[in-house]
Amino acid sequence: QVQLVESGGGLVQAGDSLKLSCAASGRTYSMGWFRQAPGKEREFVAVISWSGGGSAYVDSVKGRFTISRDYVKNTMYLQMNNLKPEDTAVYYCAAGRGWGLLKERKDYDYWGQGTQVTVSS
Repeated sequence: QVQLVESGGGLVQAGDSLKLSCAASGRTYSMGWFRQAPGKEREFVAVISWSGGGSAYVDSVKGRFTISRDYVKNTMYLQMNNLKPEDTAVYYCAAGRGWGLLKERKDYDYWGQGTQVTVSS
């Protein structure tokens, strides 16, 4: 059983930065970030492979967001720069059952409770 706890969300202005953290208990493989805006489906944002050697992003955040993980702390991060109002959403971290770049919700077994990110214009 894996438990995930996100932190780091908040209210910022457009152009600001935030760093989300996801602390995990238990063994994890590939891990990812998803987000859900009001009235929209939960969407994939970023994934980092089990080895940490590979990562992938949704097109809308490429060049602005960076996913990383600290194996000693068993924690995953999402550095978000140049935030835009359209990035406003609840952000969820997830732990998958595979080792690769998992982009589908069905590939993830464990989810955090979510952290709110609000970007004002």
